Amino acid sequence: MNKKVGSDKLKKGILYIVAVLLAAITFLPLIITLLSSFKTNEDILLGMFSLPKKWVFNNYPSAVETANAIRSIGNSLFVAVATLIATVIIALPAAYVLARKPYKYLKGVYFLFMAGVMVPVHSTLVSISKISSSFGARNSYFFLILIYVAFNLSQAIFLFTGYIGSLDRGLDEAAKIDGCGDGRMLISIMAPICKPIIATEAILVFIYGYSELIFSLILISDSSKYTVSRAMLNFTSNYTTSYGPQFAFVIMSMIPMLIIYLLLHEKVESGILAGAIKG
Repeated sequence: MNKKVGSDKLKKGILYIVAVLLAAITFLPLIITLLSSFKTNEDILLGMFSLPKKWVFNNYPSAVETANAIRSIGNSLFVAVATLIATVIIALPAAYVLARKPYKYLKGVYFLFMAGVMVPVHSTLVSISKISSSFGARNSYFFLILIYVAFNLSQAIFLFTGYIGSLDRGLDEAAKIDGCGDGRMLISIMAPICKPIIATEAILVFIYGYSELIFSLILISDSSKYTVSRAMLNFTSNYTTSYGPQFAFVIMSMIPMLIIYLLLHEKVESGILAGAIKG
C-alpha cells in the first residue's frame, strides 16, 4: 500500500515538474518580448534575457509613430473579423449540405474542398498577383479578404462537416415534423449546437487574418492600409533596426489576439476533437 502511495506521489511530482517546464517554455518568449519592449537597442543586443538597465517607456510612443500602430492594428482587426465572419457564413451552410444531404455528387465536392488543404498557399502568389493587377484590386481590402476566405474554407468545411456529421440525425426528423425547413434548421438548431466548432474555427481564422504577411505585402502598398505584419517592416531600414519600438509594437499587436483567445479558448479543444475525431 505504501509503495503504491509512494508511486502515485512520484508520478504527480513528475507531472508537476513537466507542467512547470511547459509553462516556462510557453511564457518565456512573452516575458522576453515584454522586457525587450522597455530596453534600448544596446541592452537588447548585449543581453536579451536580462532586466533593462534603464527602462525606456518611450518605445511605445515611438512604435505608435513609426508603424502608425493604432491604425495598423485597427486595419488588421477589420480584415481578421471580416474574414472569419465571411468564412463561417459560407462554410457552415456548405458543411450542413455536405453532412446531411444524401446527394451522390456531394462526396466528390467534399474531396475537392479537401484538396484545397493540400495546395501550398504561397505557390499561388504569382497567379494572385497577376489577377489583382488585371482587376485593379491592389490596395483593396475586399480582394485581400476574398483571398483569406478562399484559403480558410477547406479547413472550415472539414471541421464543420465532421462536427455536424457526428450529431444525431433524430434532430433533423424532429425539426421536419415541426415544419422546420433547411434554413431554419441551420440557423435555429445547427448553429447553436455548433458553437464549440465555430469558436474553434473563429480563433484559427482570426489569427490567420490578423497576422498574415505575404499576401498583405504583395497586395497592399498604401501605408494607410497597412496591416500589423506589414507595418512591422517599418522598424527596419537599410542599416539599422529599432528593436525596442519593434518589441513594443509586438506587445501592442498581441492584445487583440489574447482577448479573442481568452474569450473562446475553452471551446478550442472540444471543438477540434468533436469535429476531427468524431467526424
